[in-house]
Amino acid sequence: MEKLLPRFDVLGVEISALDLATASRLIIQAANEKRKSYVTFTGVHGVVESQDDPELRCILNESFLTGADGMPLVWLGKRQAGPHVGRVYGPDAMLAICAETAATGQRHFLYGGGEGVAIDLAEKLQARFPALNVVGTFTPPFRPLNAEEEQALIEQVGAVKPDFFWVGISTPKQEKFMAEWLSRLDATVMLGVGAAFDFHSGRKPQAPCWMQRSGLEWLYRMITEPRRLGGRYLRNNTRFLWLLARQILTRH
Repeated sequence: MEKLLPRFDVLGVEISALDLATASRLIIQAANEKRKSYVTFTGVHGVVESQDDPELRCILNESFLTGADGMPLVWLGKRQAGPHVGRVYGPDAMLAICAETAATGQRHFLYGGGEGVAIDLAEKLQARFPALNVVGTFTPPFRPLNAEEEQALIEQVGAVKPDFFWVGISTPKQEKFMAEWLSRLDATVMLGVGAAFDFHSGRKPQAPCWMQRSGLEWLYRMITEPRRLGGRYLRNNTRFLWLLARQILTRH
């Protein structure tokens, strides 16, 4: 897949050197041009997962865009690529793109979340952007789709042909889903935004802006969901710092 902008390397993962406004503009442009593509947003978690998962690393590197979802990647990007690199956070990108396309009639489809989340998300987004055209939702099971479910999804999406197909099923499942299904679904741009479904549907709270800007969102999420996220953040953050330090030392 053609890459529109330069990227910077973080432990073998190529992150797009851009900010949220530029990313949103390019994604909307891709939809307008009917350019089938997928977009990823990755932070420390995705980078660390990619160290043991070459398939995920390849998917991230071959995306239309891979945004720097976390502040550590933004800081590294500013150092490598320049001050124009900013945080391209999945939940923020979702709101920005919905705001820009609310009056255009472009079609949005929501795939992911737990039971009822996608429906709640559609209602919340349409309340926030009254003219937003949400044409469908699909809540997948917590397992691979069976043949009947696959066919139902293909038919449902084919009937509405969304311009933006939002995926919220966590990393690395959502990235692998998009890479596999891009050619199978009659949708233009697929975007893996993970927790945006829970945040914008009101199911889970978001970290305060100051924690997001300070790179402490992981701490907020770990405190609010210690059993699910505590071990993951401690393990991944520690490994990320170790791998990064080793890469810097070996380059010098």
